[in-house]
Amino acid sequence: MKKIFLGLLCVFFIISNAKAQIFTDLLGRKVNVPEKINKIICLGPGCLRLIVYLQAQHLVVGVEKIEKRKKKCTPYLIANPFLSKLPAIGPGGPAGINKKPYLEKILTLKPQVIFATAFQKNTADEIQNILNIPVVVLDYGSLTLKKFEKIYASLNLVGKILNKTKRAAEIQDFIQKTKKDLEQRTKQISLQNIAQTYIGCIGYRGPHGIESTDREYLPFSWVKVNNVAQQLTPTIGTHIFLDKEMLLALNPEIIFLDGGGFKIFQHDLRKKYPFYKSLKAFINKHVYLLFPYNYYSTNIDTALVDCYAIGKILYPNKFKDINIEQKANSIYRFFVGNEVYEELKKIYGPLGKQINIFSINK
Repeated sequence: MKKIFLGLLCVFFIISNAKAQIFTDLLGRKVNVPEKINKIICLGPGCLRLIVYLQAQHLVVGVEKIEKRKKKCTPYLIANPFLSKLPAIGPGGPAGINKKPYLEKILTLKPQVIFATAFQKNTADEIQNILNIPVVVLDYGSLTLKKFEKIYASLNLVGKILNKTKRAAEIQDFIQKTKKDLEQRTKQISLQNIAQTYIGCIGYRGPHGIESTDREYLPFSWVKVNNVAQQLTPTIGTHIFLDKEMLLALNPEIIFLDGGGFKIFQHDLRKKYPFYKSLKAFINKHVYLLFPYNYYSTNIDTALVDCYAIGKILYPNKFKDINIEQKANSIYRFFVGNEVYEELKKIYGPLGKQINIFSINK
């Protein structure tokens, strides 16, 4: 019975998708896609976020289980809570990468296109052949997003398929103008005159404590920060897991903490307080909180918001015209359609908050 059901549905999709356009996805696959699309699903890290950025979330008919988590801590889900109420079409998360989703459930939802990230050609082809639904593979790029070419290519491709080319261009223009503004503000600052700085608690396939950092942390690159992690050899990609002895040897003057790992940091602080109070950044109270942007791949909006928070802390004269709450909301409003700063503040605390370990450990 199940085979008959699947077979009938496959015939339905072959007939309904007769009029199609051919697109080349980010794996170089030629994919036949219907001209008119009113139902889609997204698989893989960052895929749903790109659809929200393109203002096409109303087309989504199902989401991965990871997008249905009770604690909404990513801007695109906070701004669009209806997405988390849609049917689950796969597990998502690290366990779901390059794996078959819930095939029968997808058939019942009748999407006309499946967009996917972090999928290999064989998996994409297999899913497409089983379901007779086009699978378009995108590329979100690296977590550092130092270069945006792959994201731009994905935005442009989806923009053409969903008739969102103007919006795709607007997103790219917004990112480039933001980058230019940040670089203009800091271009006359010499790295030799910048305090040694460190970012800890960076998420990598889950939350981590202060030992987790990145040598190519995007906000540090765009705001001209002397990142001490660039002295170290990466563990995975550009990501670094260092031991506390190494952090003590580096002894940075300023430390930023990613809010995604802040609870781990607090727990570790109570166990290893002597270590933390020996770091000069903590002694001098030059430790600050940032919003996490690595959560099921990179939240570009939050990365840009963090750039302004870092700039305002390190170079107050260069960013004196910036009200961080207003700036954050303007960025979130552009990317996800709503001002979500207050919701994120409730979860993580004020952006740029000074961390005083002597009061935390009381």
